[in-house]
Amino acid sequence: MDLFSKLFIFLLFSSSKPIHASGFYRLEREDLLYVRDSLTSTANLHSKWTGPPCFENQTRWIGITCFNSHVVGINLTGIQLTGSLPPKSLQHVAYLENLNLSDNALHGDIPTLQGLNKLKIVSLARNKFSGSIPEGFMALPRLTRLELQDNLLNGKIPSFDQKSLTEFNVSYNFLEGKIPETSVLQRFKASSFDHNLRLCGRPLNKPCRGLSPSPSPSPSIVPPSIMPSPTSGPSRTKKLENWVLIVIGVCGVMALAMIVLCCLCYYKRNRKKETMKKREVSGETSSEFPVSRPGGSLSGEGTSKLESLEFFDKSRQLFNLDELLRSSAEVIGKSKLGTTYRTTLEQGNIVVVKRLRGVSGLSRKDFVQQMEILGALRHENLVEIIAFYYSKDEKLVVYEHVGDGSLSHLLHDNRGVGRLPLNWSSRLKIAKGIAKALAYLHHSLPSHRVPHSNLKTSSILIHDRRHPKLTDFGLLPLFPSPHLAQDLAIRSSPEFSQGKKLNHKTDIYCFGLVLLEIITGQVPEDHDGDLPSWVRSAISCDWSTDVLDLEIVAEKERHGDMLMLVDIALQCAAVEPGRRPSVSVLVERIEEISEGEG
Repeated sequence: MDLFSKLFIFLLFSSSKPIHASGFYRLEREDLLYVRDSLTSTANLHSKWTGPPCFENQTRWIGITCFNSHVVGINLTGIQLTGSLPPKSLQHVAYLENLNLSDNALHGDIPTLQGLNKLKIVSLARNKFSGSIPEGFMALPRLTRLELQDNLLNGKIPSFDQKSLTEFNVSYNFLEGKIPETSVLQRFKASSFDHNLRLCGRPLNKPCRGLSPSPSPSPSIVPPSIMPSPTSGPSRTKKLENWVLIVIGVCGVMALAMIVLCCLCYYKRNRKKETMKKREVSGETSSEFPVSRPGGSLSGEGTSKLESLEFFDKSRQLFNLDELLRSSAEVIGKSKLGTTYRTTLEQGNIVVVKRLRGVSGLSRKDFVQQMEILGALRHENLVEIIAFYYSKDEKLVVYEHVGDGSLSHLLHDNRGVGRLPLNWSSRLKIAKGIAKALAYLHHSLPSHRVPHSNLKTSSILIHDRRHPKLTDFGLLPLFPSPHLAQDLAIRSSPEFSQGKKLNHKTDIYCFGLVLLEIITGQVPEDHDGDLPSWVRSAISCDWSTDVLDLEIVAEKERHGDMLMLVDIALQCAAVEPGRRPSVSVLVERIEEISEGEG
């Protein structure tokens, strides 16, 4: 055999093998590079994913695990990945067992992961993935863990039936429809499905609408055991007569009890009204929650509906209206929109109740419709609405209690000796939480002109000094009168003062003011109500650190990040709404700022 023939045979066999002489698989590497080139991150994958991904069981690629020269694991959690994954990502990484891209900012559709039959773990939690859960996931035979929580996924849940699946979480998305009743999915707890607005069925305590209840076994009202038979004799007739007498006697006692109960209610109601009148005249602060009760029907509706609190989560229905009214109440806020009370219930639980003003002309239908929309919202950075109450004279909203006060209190109160400073890391984490909540509101309330409409530091509550929770959101539709809207945070926007149309970008302006207040420690009212202009003038010549709060200016190694957030805040506070960033871009840019340590 001549030299040319030997060379030809060598090249033929070399090209038929997927493994290179250097010990890695070409198609695997190409797929990984395709993913790398689609994303950006703080880890700089472009400089760290070069050369062969695997040398036997070793690798120099960040986040990669190798075995027998194959890539078996990809773990890029929490490195601030942005971008979207190609639809057929990783389809040639055939030995992949673990895919973990959680805690990033990836968006777009989830790739199908078709043909990855060895895949056991898929963790894509806490990103911005949208679209539906790929049906192809049902064809992954070895899947043991699927984590898709905290994304923007919609559509229905596929009918997963892999016996291998032992961990499953799709909570905090926008999934809808009935949860498939497969034996696999039904063994997971309700927490695996919670906080999806239109998801229903077991194991959630939320029946699906439109499903007819189980038919009654008998149309008869009277139980068969006491119904007289047509062929009964005199003894049966005598028993029937005795039974009728017993029923009449019981009904009489019940009627008498109802009369006594009505008299007591009437006396109690009148007494409460007299007490309230005396307190209003004297200006005395009520130790009980000061709400007037309706005495009759409204618009043809019975008092049974008007006299009760409407709860969104029946499992949290631990008190009723009477117990709420008997509870001690402390005023914690007052405005043209109403009064806010911290209320301690008899069993010791604390809730916050907002008594709305200026909405007396609002119909029950409109009020209930708006509250049902707001009450269905669930996000870790939103204060949960527990219940509401409607009558002709009173409209109440019951919120969960967040114990550490407002962001305004945290930033400005007790600025003296003994104050615990709020460091930069905490401020940045708070800013990120606010941005995520605002993005959720804008996604969940697309029909609202200004989804939050009252975003300011006093309406941002803080838990554990670093975890923000927005309150007073979505109230603008309840206050159609312009003079009432003047007490909302949107009044500070240029378009409001100019009488122009408000939209989602008005919320962005308010968020810009909140960011500036977080960074500078300045109250907007201290600068003629125009904090953005003061900051712009202070940094017009150079990126001056003079605008930074004294509590954080000492953290010199973080000045670059602080000024980056100042830049974002000023873009949000642009005079022209069209120049303000969208909420999705806003979240992405703030997430790019590292929190560091602290």
